[in-house]
Amino acid sequence: MSGPLHWPLEAIWQALAPRMHGFTAELLASVDSTNSECMRRLRAGQQEPLLLVTLAQTAGRGRMGRTWHSELAGAGDSLTFSLALPMAPRSWSGLSLAVGLSVADSLQAELPAAGGRTPRIALKWPNDLWLQSADGERKLGGILVETANWLGPGAAGNPSRWVVVGVGLNVAPCEGDAFSTPPGCLQELDARWSAPTALARIVEPLVGALQAFERDGFAPLVARYAARDALVGRPVRLSDGREGLAAGVGPDGALRVRGPAGSFDVSSAEVSVRPLAASSAPDVA
Repeated sequence: MSGPLHWPLEAIWQALAPRMHGFTAELLASVDSTNSECMRRLRAGQQEPLLLVTLAQTAGRGRMGRTWHSELAGAGDSLTFSLALPMAPRSWSGLSLAVGLSVADSLQAELPAAGGRTPRIALKWPNDLWLQSADGERKLGGILVETANWLGPGAAGNPSRWVVVGVGLNVAPCEGDAFSTPPGCLQELDARWSAPTALARIVEPLVGALQAFERDGFAPLVARYAARDALVGRPVRLSDGREGLAAGVGPDGALRVRGPAGSFDVSSAEVSVRPLAASSAPDVA
């Protein structure tokens, strides 16, 4: 990306401060992990909603301990940020899916035809964004959702529940020899995408999506998620060895799988899912 980057933090603050008292937005030159930094600030007594964006992340964390580094990319070649805010939903189930759906809808409001030349942003359960096209599938980004109870100053003995939502996206092309799923980037959709424009497009709708999830949970989003589901109808293998055909997600965000011994749901954050080649599809009941 040539030329200086103009980050829209002031505009984001102006849009969100009236909706979230004390909201702050900050750009960091470098940090180990935006999620980790948010957690440190919460432990130190942070009491206001916070958006942290970084130019370089040196020890980024993904689901199940995986890493998401951006320090080797050029400034603006990737977008890495975390959003921390208090939340108290009736259930947290399906939150990472709701976040992924909000991000995908913000970046590509209209879905192109499946299998076409124009990549479509799809969601790979439970927290990845993929680009799908006639040329195959590539990983666009990932999401890490963490929750914590904090007893901060002035809490009057009542702990508050917080969520920290981390988002990492490839904006410009990057090397992918070391990855099982090749990386894709936003500039495959439109060469004009930049990290600041993606941030401006994502954050305000994401806050709205989180507030809606707090009120309504995941169930109202099942049909919208289905339109972007990267696994539905495909043979999959779980990290615990089970196999079957992915059959969509339930109202609680659980992945539904039809296996040889019958159908089962997958909701554990400790289980990963990989699609299989069609020739490897198991016999299902």
